[in-house]
Amino acid sequence: MDYRDVIKAPIVTEKSSDLAKQNVITFSVDTKANKTQIKQAVEKIFDVQVESVNTVNVKPKKKRVGRYAGKTNRVKKAIVKLKEGSSIELN
Repeated sequence: MDYRDVIKAPIVTEKSSDLAKQNVITFSVDTKANKTQIKQAVEKIFDVQVESVNTVNVKPKKKRVGRYAGKTNRVKKAIVKLKEGSSIELN
């Protein structure tokens, strides 16, 4: 797996912006990626040092449009804490 396949996109929300002040960045990642792969990918892509990685599996929600029913995509989020002195600008 390439490092760019592991990290899909940063998650920019109000809550993640508040966490960014504490040197914590949130990413949407591949559902099959583990914490070690996520840590290595972030360190290689952004050239920073990672202290810890927490992951959250978001289950798909049921949605319907008229008579058609379906589900949203499942997502895996990674909450990455950076070591002191490391930072990522996501502007």
